[in-house]
Amino acid sequence: MRKIVYGLLATLMVALVGCVTINVYFPEAAAQKAADQFIGTVLENAKPAPKTDTPPPPAKQAQPSAMLLNLLVPVAYAGDAPNIRIQNATTEAIRQRMQSRFNGGLGDLFKSGAVGFTHDGMVAVRDASAVPLSQRAQVNATVAEENRDRAALYREVASANGHPEWEPQIRATFAKGWIERAPAGWYYQDAAGAWKRK
Repeated sequence: MRKIVYGLLATLMVALVGCVTINVYFPEAAAQKAADQFIGTVLENAKPAPKTDTPPPPAKQAQPSAMLLNLLVPVAYAGDAPNIRIQNATTEAIRQRMQSRFNGGLGDLFKSGAVGFTHDGMVAVRDASAVPLSQRAQVNATVAEENRDRAALYREVASANGHPEWEPQIRATFAKGWIERAPAGWYYQDAAGAWKRK
């Protein structure tokens, strides 16, 4: 009799585990919030964003039916809302370089319309004629440095969150944020690559 009971319990456990699907999806809303904070500190010359390490909410009293599921599903997947961590030593160094570059002339290039935001989260020279010929090589070098930092930022955010495969989504989230936060008069590319003015 015990063997039958143990056999039924084992079968039930296997069936329950088989029914539990664990999805690791890209937390778009959390990523957008984190990207907006980062972008704000660069574009608006604001103080560094505060750390987002808030204490966890008080534990909820588990229902008896949920207690079995808690035993079967790893704790890592039991969180209420995903969080994107964007602030670490690497991203902070990137932010400082980007902010310094922006204050050191890149912001003026955006204001003049010489450069603009691309649809893939980068920066491109839009109108070289808006820059004196003697300064064009420096502008190209500045844009290249900015794009290296942007690529490194998107890669680091994805890796730091344990999901390097999220890099394309991180990039798309930032691309949208750069364009949305750009002041009026700045240029950006639409999805087809055409330049538009805000």
